[in-house]
Formats: sequence, C-alpha cells, structure tokens
Amino acid sequence: MKRAIARLQTWWLRLFVLTVVATIVLDVPRPYDLMAAAVPFVLAFVRAPRSERPPVDLAPPVRGRWVAINSPGSAVPSHGVKAYGQMYAVDLLQPSADAPAKVGWSVRTQAPETFACFGEPVHAMAPGAVVHASGTQRDHRSRDTWPTLLWMMIVEAFVRELGGAARILGNHVIVEHADGTCAAYAHLRRGSVRVRAGDRVAAGEQLAEVGNTGNTSEPHLHVQLMDDPRPVAAAGVPMRWPDLTVDDGETDPRWSTGDPKPTAMSGFPRNGQLFDAGTSRCHPGPEVP
Repeated sequence: MKRAIARLQTWWLRLFVLTVVATIVLDVPRPYDLMAAAVPFVLAFVRAPRSERPPVDLAPPVRGRWVAINSPGSAVPSHGVKAYGQMYAVDLLQPSADAPAKVGWSVRTQAPETFACFGEPVHAMAPGAVVHASGTQRDHRSRDTWPTLLWMMIVEAFVRELGGAARILGNHVIVEHADGTCAAYAHLRRGSVRVRAGDRVAAGEQLAEVGNTGNTSEPHLHVQLMDDPRPVAAAGVPMRWPDLTVDDGETDPRWSTGDPKPTAMSGFPRNGQLFDAGTSRCHPGPEVP
C-alpha cells in the first residue's frame, strides 16, 4: 500500500497546490479548506517501505580521482531524505584546486564547462537492461553561492518537484540488474546519453557523461541503487565499491563533514574523502539473466 501511494508522489503534490488555490478562489470556509489541503499534503510524504536487502558489490561508475559528497559513508539517509530511492545515494565530483574554500555571496554563476568533472564518462556499475534513458534537458549554470543556492533550494526545487522525478534527476539512465536492483545515474550531460530503453549493457560500459541537469548546484554524478525502476516508488538499496583505492589520510576540506554519524554505512567513502577508481579491476555485479 505504501509503495502504491508513494508512486503517485508528484500527483499528490500537484493536487495539494490545486486544492490550496481552489480553496482560496472558492472561499471555502474553515476547517474544510485545511482538511481538503491536508490530505494530499500528507500523502505526498508517504515513502516506499525501507528495503532490508544487504549491500550489493558493484563496480564504481567513474574512473580516476574523485571525492564523495552526501555519502552514506557519513550518514544515512545520505541526502537527508528517503524520497526518490535516495537512502544510500552518493554524489561524486572531481577535486579542484581552483574551487573556493567557502560558499560566497556573489550572484555570479559559472558555466558547467568550467568544472573539472563536466563531461567525464559515466560507466555502468553492473550488467543489466536499460529501463529508462533521457538526455534532452539543458545543462544549467552553477548554483554554488548562497543567493543562488537559496534560489535553487526554495524556488527551483519546488518547481522541479511539481515536474516530477525527471526534473529532479535531470538527464538520467536507469539500469535494471538480474537480482532485481536498479541503478540510477543522474544529472547527466545533455546529448551524452549513449543508450536507450531496452538496450543491454555490460559492467563498465559507458552510459553517458557527467553533466549539470536537474536539481543540482554544480556538475557532478548522482548515483544510487534502488529496489524498483521507478524512483518515486523505490526504496534505496546499499551498495559497495570494493575495488576503490581510498585515501584515508587525504580529504577535500570543501566537502568534509567530520566524523561519520552512527547511522553511517561502513566501508564506503565519507564526505570529502578522496578515492581512486581504476580500470584494472571491476566487480562484475549481478549477472544478466
């Protein structure tokens, strides 16, 4: 039941907005106006039941030197919410010596091409079948200062929520594996997606490139494992990348958040932790049936 309600998350939110507008225009008396708006509002926050699946070993989706942010290695839920199957999601970007150490107050934004990881290849973490692939949304400029971040989190985020998961994730690819898990690769570069729904992919195959589409402050790869191919109806599944070389002594101070919380997932890079993902050893993941 909860999964069925969660599947309609976007429509509950839209109904809430329409109900609020209707009660104002029609001058519905209290408490009926509040009751009418409360039902879809509450239903919009129903999430799929938490998955009890153990961590799945996969190949890393990137190659080279990267840094983890919003990582389950620091806290779970990693992004602070369970919506869209993000319980164990992680964001990845490449460290840059030119990046500012602190968030400033400028209203100036940067083109996505100025960021180190923009255009970097994104690889399949396991073999499987592509169930969704989209790549037509444009790459927007950064939202990496306080004024632009507030605009993104308050105004843009709400509008994107009304638009549904596709507007939150931006250009994205979802691959279903033989064990029933589904990997989502989000915020991909416009025009870079190399696969279509129905395609079979091998572990390590390039799917697309890192971009800056959807609800994102700067170019990075958002990747997660789910128990359903539809993000609104999915619960997050923990994943591990056993073939990483993690530098325990080096962190990116821009993204480091200190010691992991008690909820953190062991064996996964922490926020700000640097790691190398090579090409010599890649865990094959679940086999394609």
